[in-house]
Amino acid sequence: MAKFYITTAIDYVNAKPHIGHAIEKIQADVLARFHRQKGDEVWFLTGTDEHGAKIARAAQAAGKDPKDFVDDGAGHFKDLKKALNLSWDDFIRTSSQKRHWPGAQKLWLKLFEAGDLYKKSYKGLYCVGHEAFITEKDLVDGKCRDHQTAPELIEEENWFFRLSKYSDKIKSVIESGELKIIPESRENEILSLIRQGLEDVSFSRPRKDLSWGIPVPNDPEHTMYVWCDALTNYITAIGYGQEQNIEISKYRNFEYWWPADLHIIGKDILRFHTAIWPGMLLSAGLPLPKAIFVHGFITVEGQKMSKTIGNVIDPAELVKKYGTDPVRYYLLREIPAYEDGDFSIAKFEERYSADLVHGLGNLVARVLALAKKSDIVEKEAFKKEIKQAKQNSEKLIVEFRFNDALAAIWQLIFIGDKYVDEKKPWMLKPESVEFQEIIGSLLHLISEIGKLIEPFLPETSEKIEIQLSGKNPQILFPKIEN
Repeated sequence: MAKFYITTAIDYVNAKPHIGHAIEKIQADVLARFHRQKGDEVWFLTGTDEHGAKIARAAQAAGKDPKDFVDDGAGHFKDLKKALNLSWDDFIRTSSQKRHWPGAQKLWLKLFEAGDLYKKSYKGLYCVGHEAFITEKDLVDGKCRDHQTAPELIEEENWFFRLSKYSDKIKSVIESGELKIIPESRENEILSLIRQGLEDVSFSRPRKDLSWGIPVPNDPEHTMYVWCDALTNYITAIGYGQEQNIEISKYRNFEYWWPADLHIIGKDILRFHTAIWPGMLLSAGLPLPKAIFVHGFITVEGQKMSKTIGNVIDPAELVKKYGTDPVRYYLLREIPAYEDGDFSIAKFEERYSADLVHGLGNLVARVLALAKKSDIVEKEAFKKEIKQAKQNSEKLIVEFRFNDALAAIWQLIFIGDKYVDEKKPWMLKPESVEFQEIIGSLLHLISEIGKLIEPFLPETSEKIEIQLSGKNPQILFPKIEN
């Protein structure tokens, strides 16, 4: 049995989840379910990033204690599990002094023992959105290109990590494919940055300025830089730093699960995951993750999501109105896997009606309504088409091309509809051999479609299986009432 350890980025709890968070979790869920379907042993991790200046300021603005604020925020992200039918195995919170802090502080000391942490005074531009110092080349019209806010000029004494020391090694592992970065455009982007030479990075903030975070273990006057703290979640969640804790080591085994088979992240945190994180692991003498898949952003009707504009889409509200699987389907089918994609209610409802109501839902309803007329068993048919769809979809899932994988599966629905229209079984006597052959073949096709869509639309897959076993047609996707 192969193991498959998959992680998403952990999310800031300064605001509620939006569809950008949802797509990353759904993509990871598809891969986790796909590998479980293959018989692999899967560990699927997600969680929340709860420290740093951004969180401290958001808590203050809300008039809340930071601990109460992050507890509330983490709850919203945990709620996505039910809303989106996610199958994650573990949810890590960086504010957990029991689960996360020991491993984060252990890693810090490993970097210190390697001679890769040093103190110096520094003056620079700090972007609270990124929780990082940035340079003039990261600015557009004096503002951070990602967050559209002007950075703060900060001068302080910090601990620094010698990332520059690992520049050549990181470039080598990426170029050799030891650390795969998908898609190629993102690999080229980080390699271009590395070839310019990686600079050492600030790894702490004075505790007098930022007390909300993990204390530096060998310097309690400083707080660990939030990215040093956050990136470590991928190993603390599986027991790194918990070697003496028998209770935790029973079900979390760092030696067994690490290295991660896949990190899934957004393009805005590419540098942290493909340069800083490998540098930290190399310094600590730990294996690197095997692959990092980088997805794009989601715009809403061509505009960046913004609370100011009022176009932030809450996935939980979408689910309430349309159901879980339609939301999963749209985000996987309509949003290109490697690029940015756009969301609109009009496009959502168009996909819902065309692909789900009149596509999959209609085929299942037509066939099961006819199957009720006689005691029919599945007959193996469409062997070539099913085999082709399975091979194509599996290849595309492994390449993270979820939209194309669904398109490959939907070919079987087109084939089924065409077959029904050509054969016109409703014109035949239910007891006839021909009717039995046609409907038996279609039942087998629907059964195979149900299995293929399971990683993508698990609820619908289960409904199809139940309906087939009882030959009791139910509406899979109700029409949208205007």
